[in-house]
Amino acid sequence: MQNAWKSKKEKLHTRSIEITTYNYDGQRLIVEGFLKDERFQDSHLVTGESFPAGVIHHMGIRLLINCSSLVIEDIDVDLISVPRAACLETLECLAPIKGLTITRGFTSKVKKIAGGVRGCTHLVELLLAMAPAVVQGFAAYRSQKPSDFNREETKLIGRYLVNTCHAWRENGPFAELLKGMLEPKQETKTP
Repeated sequence: MQNAWKSKKEKLHTRSIEITTYNYDGQRLIVEGFLKDERFQDSHLVTGESFPAGVIHHMGIRLLINCSSLVIEDIDVDLISVPRAACLETLECLAPIKGLTITRGFTSKVKKIAGGVRGCTHLVELLLAMAPAVVQGFAAYRSQKPSDFNREETKLIGRYLVNTCHAWRENGPFAELLKGMLEPKQETKTP
């Protein structure tokens, strides 16, 4: 970032999101994410409420992910620090995502389940940040050692990656490489 863009003013707010993947049992991963909002001055809201400087939101999500399918087998949510008691009512808003596969369309499904008044915007934002990290964590898990080609896993990864960015655009070099790996091999007949 250019020096002209660096602020010389006092810091007002920081949002941090940290996501970590752990091997659970060789077949599943735990993906853990935390979102933390911190304000560096007292806040006075239009509702008349006042909040002292400090942490305003701090929450965590833990997902148990099946490595063969990227299905969310279980979810656990912690509301460590929230600004209002009413926020605690959203503790179970993500429970219905149990059983979803992290693949194309995941974002719209999550928003339909827990977006807007059905849930907590901060939990939804954290979960949506975690989805690509699940794929990265899965890739880190799988790439620890060389493995044999697995057609179903390759299809799963392809469904997730294709058209997510320029490098993975449909008909681009990486999508074509995957497609070539998935095409049935034609046997050559010997006379």
